[in-house]
Amino acid sequence: MIWMSWRQFRVQALVGLAGLALITVYLVYLGVDIRDAYDAYRTRCQGQVDCGPAMTQFRSDYENTLLFIAAGFTLICAIIGTFWGAPLVARELEAGTHRLVWNQSVTRRRWLLIKLMLIALASMIMVGTISGLLTWAAGPVDQVADDRFSALVFGARNVAPLGYAAFAVTLGAILGLLLRRTLPAMAVTFLAVIVVQFAVPNLIRPQFMPTEKLTMSMTAAAINQARSLGSITGAAVVNGLDVPDAWVTDTSELRTADGLPLSEEKFNECFNNPPKTGATGTFGDTAACLGQLNLHVDIAYQPNGRYWPFQWIETAMYLALTGLLLVFGRWQIQRRVS
Repeated sequence: MIWMSWRQFRVQALVGLAGLALITVYLVYLGVDIRDAYDAYRTRCQGQVDCGPAMTQFRSDYENTLLFIAAGFTLICAIIGTFWGAPLVARELEAGTHRLVWNQSVTRRRWLLIKLMLIALASMIMVGTISGLLTWAAGPVDQVADDRFSALVFGARNVAPLGYAAFAVTLGAILGLLLRRTLPAMAVTFLAVIVVQFAVPNLIRPQFMPTEKLTMSMTAAAINQARSLGSITGAAVVNGLDVPDAWVTDTSELRTADGLPLSEEKFNECFNNPPKTGATGTFGDTAACLGQLNLHVDIAYQPNGRYWPFQWIETAMYLALTGLLLVFGRWQIQRRVS
């Protein structure tokens, strides 16, 4: 049974190996280049009191490249689920060959289990190898940037991608079992994996552990450290505030000293027509105007020390979902498929 599964899977496996070889060569090259640049920047700032500007430049040299690779890594999991998982059962049902396969000595439940385990293991090896190489290559940049909790970075490093790979393949196979057509199953699998990988970082991951909270005074200097002010709805919000050694998961709207939300009228007055003071900084006169209103925001955050617990929690969550899908598939293939 294992030999038969391998023969059916060998074309996809060879394509995957070729892709893995190309990715490996590039990531090794990138990792060496990043380390050479890191050493050069460190040498350049030796003897200086503040090495911050040099490290900021080093980070900016590679940040966009690594984010692009991380985004592509998300697509790899979706592609594996689409081309390895979705055709697994759907192709047999569509061609009618399941009638022959399931009338042999191997039961349909065992057939599904062995094929899924083989392909899921192959996908985990491939994705785990890429994740390990990317984690190594980006190590110096990640150390300087200190943003390992960001959605793209977290999902492309260390052990969490192993869970993504197993989940994507199993989800594809079960969707193929339900839809019974290869192309629809592939399309739905690709979309479903992308949706899940978008929803988990934004909706579920911040809730893995209870958040810590703090109140931050919104002085002009603090406002100038934010990435943006306001929203398309005109709400009095400030976005992109940082807390040292932490991942900010939620920031309240601007609040006055008595804890009430700042009115949109006052916010818009400072935003659109602030008094001309000649203030400098990202938001200039607007920040100076808001800074005089004695404002604050309430921030919820996760300390960076929880990074590894979050990695293991997310991996376990995806593996648990994989197990539930497998249990459902074993029931479905026995009860509903003829």
